[in-house]
Amino acid sequence: MLAQRPRRDKPEQGTTMLEVLVTIVILAFGMLGLAGLQSKIFTAEMESYQRAQAVVLMNSMVERVNANRNNAATYVSGAALGTGDAQPEDCSGTAAGVARDQCEWSNALKGAAETSGANKVGGMIGALGCATLIQAENATPGVCTPGIYLVTVAWQGLNASSIPSASCGQGTFGSDDRYRRALSTRVAIGLPSCQ
Repeated sequence: MLAQRPRRDKPEQGTTMLEVLVTIVILAFGMLGLAGLQSKIFTAEMESYQRAQAVVLMNSMVERVNANRNNAATYVSGAALGTGDAQPEDCSGTAAGVARDQCEWSNALKGAAETSGANKVGGMIGALGCATLIQAENATPGVCTPGIYLVTVAWQGLNASSIPSASCGQGTFGSDDRYRRALSTRVAIGLPSCQ
């Protein structure tokens, strides 16, 4: 005959304290991981926003240079525009043309396109803009080389990265240039009357 198991008067109910503690520890590690992920997502989102702003501002200056092709060489300046420059906040008193374009681009780099109260919040961190000459135009018959300009937007990133090849803003964002970001594009001003 089979041996019968002893019967308990009360069946076990609920969970033990050890089970509860193990569950709390597992949940705590999960929440810490989630908090770290949230921080990385915020940083990536900010970097992406700044890059998108830089593309818009770079294209804005390219359009200005293309619209004023006869004076393209006057867009080249020795100093970067944007954060820390001497351009006025109100460009309405600046004469139309290159000076006005540079003033408006400087203010856009400083974030003037979007404000929160009195603060300009529409730009990148420490945004700078540079227009440099790569090749001077030469209308001499038989030579006919177009003018080539480099338009660059530089800003401060949140994480270290590779150092950009463009020199705009170099050494501006602390001793480590790996925090500098830069986007550049070339603008070629052709010589249609050249043969």
